[in-house]
Amino acid sequence: MIDKLDLWTTIAALGVGSFGLRFLFLGLVGDRALPDWALRHLRYTGVAVLAALVTPLVVWPAATGGETDPARLIAAAAAVVTGYVSKNIYGALVAGAAVMVAAAYWPG
Repeated sequence: MIDKLDLWTTIAALGVGSFGLRFLFLGLVGDRALPDWALRHLRYTGVAVLAALVTPLVVWPAATGGETDPARLIAAAAAVVTGYVSKNIYGALVAGAAVMVAAAYWPG
């Protein structure tokens, strides 16, 4: 059981930290133009976050008890190739989902 003082101290510290990060970008830098190098790096934030969320589900899926599943690897590869070629995130999602559905109905 966690002590109530420790719990509320942690919650308050996380709240202050979260506010500080947002204030840094919105309050201090929000009215200025960011340099080109920063904007170039920020373009890839969504791709990096999506990859960080999906990779553990592909490599160590809970549905297979943490064992790597070839169908998930092939679906991920299809999504990456489709996304790279078409530059369309929705196309990549549909390609990966189509491979997963096809793998579910594949005899064997």
